[in-house]
Amino acid sequence: MRTTWREHAYHAVLWLVALVFFAPIAWIILSSFKTADQILATPPVLLFRPTLDNYVQLFARESFLHQLFNSLFLSISAVLIAVAVSFLAAFSFSRFKPAGTDFLMFLLLSIRMLPGSAAILPVYLMYVGFGWKDTYAGMILFYAMFSIPFSVWILKGFIDGVSPRFDETGRVNGASWLRIITRTILPQVMPGVIAALIFNFIFVWNEFLFNYIIGGLQTSNVPVALSTGLYSSGGVDWTFISALTSVYLVPPVLVVYFFQRYLLVGMTFGTVRGEV
Repeated sequence: MRTTWREHAYHAVLWLVALVFFAPIAWIILSSFKTADQILATPPVLLFRPTLDNYVQLFARESFLHQLFNSLFLSISAVLIAVAVSFLAAFSFSRFKPAGTDFLMFLLLSIRMLPGSAAILPVYLMYVGFGWKDTYAGMILFYAMFSIPFSVWILKGFIDGVSPRFDETGRVNGASWLRIITRTILPQVMPGVIAALIFNFIFVWNEFLFNYIIGGLQTSNVPVALSTGLYSSGGVDWTFISALTSVYLVPPVLVVYFFQRYLLVGMTFGTVRGEV
């Protein structure tokens, strides 16, 4: 009985913590169905008649669907390229162990240690010089470049956990390295691949600074739309913010919900997995 009581108390605490963290999200979603007066009312209005006017006005904006498409297109394209390149790089580091592997891995990770504000000026000058500013290819290349280091670290940990005996068996039987990678190694490290996809998707999906500086009207994403449309009629447009935020939450929430079991695995970088 004591164990059961402790389990119930533990679950109650977990629910309480989850609800506390979810409360701001629930509030912004509820606000998206309110009028401006109801959002700003004091005390807060808890019982109200929902309205869809905020969403109608949001989707009526000419630029919104284009910016939503940009967020999806840039995120998916950059992440797929980054993970494909990272997987091959991680396989090379894990199996062939070139000289200075540990130092190279540190250099890769140090790229992510650099604050974005410190790198924005040289990146901007480079993009202007090469004519890449406000181009899809330039933005995808940048996001892929920023996603590769973290992906290499995740995937190398998983590939290290796969025994080299699989490689040796494949080579003895005449299989090419490409066949070994795609048919033998990839299926065993698929949880790590999916974890890398999720982490990098969330990073690119939420990225604002570089899209605002080196992007433009053609490639602007939803965070930029949120920043530029923040004020209306001399004040903060809370109806726009709440509706846009609610729509913007849907893709990452769905991704995390359907692939949540891979997130914990990815956070361990494969270190909890022994050699197979």
